[in-house]
Amino acid sequence: MDAKVSWHTGLSFTGSAAGSGYTLPLGADPSVGGANDGFRPLELLAVGLAGCTGMDVISILEKKRQPVKAFEVRVHADQAADHPHVFTKVLIEYVVTGTGVEREAVERAVNLSETKYCSAQAMLRKAAPIESRITIVEAGA
Repeated sequence: MDAKVSWHTGLSFTGSAAGSGYTLPLGADPSVGGANDGFRPLELLAVGLAGCTGMDVISILEKKRQPVKAFEVRVHADQAADHPHVFTKVLIEYVVTGTGVEREAVERAVNLSETKYCSAQAMLRKAAPIESRITIVEAGA
């Protein structure tokens, strides 16, 4: 896997991945000299974690023919107060909306993502404890 960032001005960059060819803006808060014009690097780690585990879980739930109508993965990461502001604790909340979605199926899908499939979670777990929460919302409720 290859990735790079290209500097524009100040603390503004464009990040790109060689494999997919996609780009995204990176920036910083004005309080540290940025222009508030892009993702913060650690935000991307959190988004990457949410995407990695989300893709696993929805794929498994579709294979289990669960009637999912909407799905969201929320990541909340506590950070150290001092530099380098590493993640100190991470909470991943899986919000599954559907009609008659089986809790056991969601729990199994989350467990497989946590223990077998999600490489982002496997890497970040070495740096900080990760906790999961599952919320199932009955569609139309």
